[in-house]
Amino acid sequence: MLIQDENLTDRSSFLKLRRWQWWLLVAINILFLIAGQAAAVLLGRFYYDQGGNSTWMATFVQTAGFPILCIPLIFLHPSQKLETSTSSTYPSIKIVALLYFVLGLLVAGDNMLYSVGLLYLSASTYSLICATQLAFNAVFSYLLNSQKLTALILNSVVILSLSAALIAVNEDSDGPSGVSKGKYLVGFICTLGASALYSLLLSLMQLSFQKVLRKETYNVVLEMQIYTSLVATCVSIAGMFGSGEWKGLQDEMKGFKSGRVSYVLTLVWTAVSWQVCAVGVVGLIFTVSSLFSNVISTLSLAITPLAALLVFHDEMNGVKVIAMLLALCGFCSYIYQNYLDDTKARKSESQSHTDDVIQESHHV
Repeated sequence: MLIQDENLTDRSSFLKLRRWQWWLLVAINILFLIAGQAAAVLLGRFYYDQGGNSTWMATFVQTAGFPILCIPLIFLHPSQKLETSTSSTYPSIKIVALLYFVLGLLVAGDNMLYSVGLLYLSASTYSLICATQLAFNAVFSYLLNSQKLTALILNSVVILSLSAALIAVNEDSDGPSGVSKGKYLVGFICTLGASALYSLLLSLMQLSFQKVLRKETYNVVLEMQIYTSLVATCVSIAGMFGSGEWKGLQDEMKGFKSGRVSYVLTLVWTAVSWQVCAVGVVGLIFTVSSLFSNVISTLSLAITPLAALLVFHDEMNGVKVIAMLLALCGFCSYIYQNYLDDTKARKSESQSHTDDVIQESHHV
């Protein structure tokens, strides 16, 4: 997401940090994102392995922990909150409510697709397919946010697409026990569709900050995360009751292989893990950039198969190893382009500052 001029004051506190303090803050946010996302995926797979089968419940826990995000919002300086609500450029409440409602519906749909995908795929396969979100992000950013498609980004898109294709055609692709090839294909399509929809959401959110909200301050991003999650959670609850899945939750708890306490703790910690990940995402957006945040998220998805190998003893055949290496290569290509763009922007900013100093000296 592009950093607007009005956000510079919101980031000033980060600029006042010493270099080692800034790196420490970045490292903590990276840890939150990677650990939260990996734990959420593994716990989601554990839920299904132990006898859970409610896709609406799996969808619900992805956003149900959103009240956790209210904690950093409470500690924001009152003037920052007042600025958002009183700004003359800020849209009406009706427009903002409609925006959050539509985005919340998309988030709920995206989470449902992820839940179905994880139901029919192993954690390692699921994570490798999710890594394609970076390729989709490049495409949607080009179409909606005017981001240039350079050779390195195109290379990243091709490599990540090839990685997903290898998983799709792999004859030895492993799924949970009892999953047929047909259901495996459904899981693959749903996960790929969820990755595409997630990338579309990122581009739409960026477009919303630029064209509708006209701000991208810390509290505005947090508020969008909270309200869209609230809508998505309500949709999940409605879906759970509308589909009748709520009737089987008590039997599901009784039949959970690890016991009732484990059932409850699995759902609670899954919800907490997703919000820890969200804190890391928002933190990286404001200490570095949202592109960097998305890249780290994709890196986490490429690393998660290793955790799945240790926790669930997922099979890592040659094709999946190659797919993981390709995903890492695509990640490196994308982040190197980000490095080149950042270097170019810094040089341009430095040159602009030098020109301003020269003009001031001439006036004197």
